[in-house]
Amino acid sequence: MKAMILAAGRGERLRPYTDTCPKPLLDVGGKPLIVWHIERLAAAGVRDIVINHAWLGEQYAVRLGNGAEWGVRLQYSAEPRALETAGGIAQALPLLGSSPFLLLSGDVYTQFDYAHLVREAVQFVTTPQRLAHLVMVPNPPYHPNGDFALDATTGLIAPDSAAPRLCYGSIGICHPRIVAGIAPGTEARLGPLLIEAARAGRVSGERFDGPWVNVGTPDDLAQADALARAPRQ
Repeated sequence: MKAMILAAGRGERLRPYTDTCPKPLLDVGGKPLIVWHIERLAAAGVRDIVINHAWLGEQYAVRLGNGAEWGVRLQYSAEPRALETAGGIAQALPLLGSSPFLLLSGDVYTQFDYAHLVREAVQFVTTPQRLAHLVMVPNPPYHPNGDFALDATTGLIAPDSAAPRLCYGSIGICHPRIVAGIAPGTEARLGPLLIEAARAGRVSGERFDGPWVNVGTPDDLAQADALARAPRQ
């Protein structure tokens, strides 16, 4: 099982912190934000991790090395400019291979159990029509209308449903086929591809109500830091 951590963004709203440090390398709870992902992936048995980067990308290899510190193998997919989510995945396909992989945003702090996603990804073998599985979270204040509805009966993402919508938590599973039409080096967003696949009944999902923060502002960074330092229940 492989995982990809998306880490190529500029992090404009976190300037001046991100003028000299990529957002996923900012400190949260005494370690770089991205390290929380790496540690949880390692605990879930994921040993091969691809990290894409653009802005100040050289800092990743300097800080994280080859991943031996956490018992994983880190590989880097360099982008001369940020290629957006789908473009970044398409660029990294030579490193990801042809099997479903875990997809995580490097600027999210969460305590979601990635072992659950590993088990879910194995089920893609018996449901080959699926192209993605999304972890949905309650809508944060800055995104009150959410992204997609989640059909409680079928477990499928329903992008056009009038049911209450949830926010895509930037955590999930993707099959490489979802970016099959994206040429390497092309800027492309994943959202439209997910909507297209979901309309065809090819995207499943689940709800997570645990700790989750999309670190986009200094206040978000402080919230993630507090969560990371808080005693576990």
